[in-house]
Amino acid sequence: MKVRVSLVLMIKILSVSKIYQGNVIALSDIELEIPQGEFIFIKGPSGSGKTTLLKILFGLEKPTTGEVIVDGVKIIQSKIKNIYKFRRKIGFISPEFKLLKDRSVIDNLRFTLEVLGFPSHEIKVRVMEILRRIGLEKKAKESVISLSNGEQQLVSVARAVIKDPRIILADEPTSLLDDNMKEKVMGIFSELNYNGTTIIFATQNESLVQKYSYPAISLLNGKITNIEFYNKGNIQI
Repeated sequence: MKVRVSLVLMIKILSVSKIYQGNVIALSDIELEIPQGEFIFIKGPSGSGKTTLLKILFGLEKPTTGEVIVDGVKIIQSKIKNIYKFRRKIGFISPEFKLLKDRSVIDNLRFTLEVLGFPSHEIKVRVMEILRRIGLEKKAKESVISLSNGEQQLVSVARAVIKDPRIILADEPTSLLDDNMKEKVMGIFSELNYNGTTIIFATQNESLVQKYSYPAISLLNGKITNIEFYNKGNIQI
């Protein structure tokens, strides 16, 4: 029998604001606590602050004010070597994909596991399994630059989930996919979440949020404007 327990506080955001040059306010006084094992949507229009929030959680951006604690690590106070160690536990999916475009699909996935020290036999098994699940087995040896944008997005998703991260930060990970592939990706995310992975999924797609009925936090002009609970949720604001 599988039992899910969400008691450990995974993410804590305390009075976080982010102001860019020119006094552009991306985030304003965000307060948020997310326990381990939650799946939440961060929804809002373009420019609402979703991407900035995910980048701060991953350590790619520093908040102008406030404090962020992710899996026990104070992001703003971490030395760079600790940030890289910390990021190994996180799958980050960016709209820019950030793939090794001069390498094949299979090489992109292998590389992720090689740098983490996975044994070669396990790398082979994991890579072939995720390729099967995203439907790109026949394009495993093709250069990623030859793929369509939707296929590159699938590789980006696969690269993030292949290492079984404790946290997935996904920024519009299904925006370029057809309905069939969206279902496959959401199935992968849901399975990971069932097994304890915390997932934060940023999207503008309101119909997707309503279909999957996970808690949803609304952002507008850098502020939390609403939180909706559907099937479950232990989020605090």
